[in-house]
Amino acid sequence: MALKSTIFKASVSIADMDRPYYGEHAFTLARHPSETDERMMVRLLAFVMHADPHLEFGRGLSTEDEPALWQKDYTGTIERWIEVGLPDERTLRKAAGRAREVIVLVYGGKAAEIWWGKEGDNLSRLANLHLFAIDTTQSAELAALAERGMQLQCTIQDGQVWLTTGDGTQTVLIEPRRLTASG
Repeated sequence: MALKSTIFKASVSIADMDRPYYGEHAFTLARHPSETDERMMVRLLAFVMHADPHLEFGRGLSTEDEPALWQKDYTGTIERWIEVGLPDERTLRKAAGRAREVIVLVYGGKAAEIWWGKEGDNLSRLANLHLFAIDTTQSAELAALAERGMQLQCTIQDGQVWLTTGDGTQTVLIEPRRLTASG
C-alpha cells in the first residue's frame, strides 16, 4: 500500500514592505511522504517571498514538468517558475525557456555548496534565472515552525523575511543570499 501525503493547513498574513504587497492567504499543503518539513517550509517561504494572487503551488514532487510554485497570466503564459532545493541544470534550462522568470531557493548546507560549485557557472548564463541561498541554521529554524495547523505572520523588509507564529512565541529570521557566478 502506498504511503499518503500528510496534510498541513496554513494561514499566513503577509506584509511585504519591499514590493509593497499585503495579503492574507490560506493554504492546504500536502507533504509528500518523501518530503521533509524543511522542504515543505521552504516552499511556503518561496510563496511568501513572491506572494501574488496568481501564484500557485505545483502538484508536488511526483509531478514532472511542474515547479514547486508557479504564476501564470490570464493567457496561460508562465510568468514565474519557482523551484526549491537543488534542481538539475537541465530542468532549470527548460524552465528558463518556458517562463519569463525562474527563481530557485537553494538550501541544504554542504550539499548546496557542492551543487552550486558544480552548476554555478553554467546556470549564471541564464539571464532570467535568479538563485537565492537559505542558510542551514535558518532553514532548520523554519522547519521547526511546521505544524499541521499553522498561523503565521510574515514581514518582509530590506530583503529580510520575518516569520512569527500566531501566538507570537516563535520568530524566525530568514536572510536569503543571492547567488552569483563568483559565489
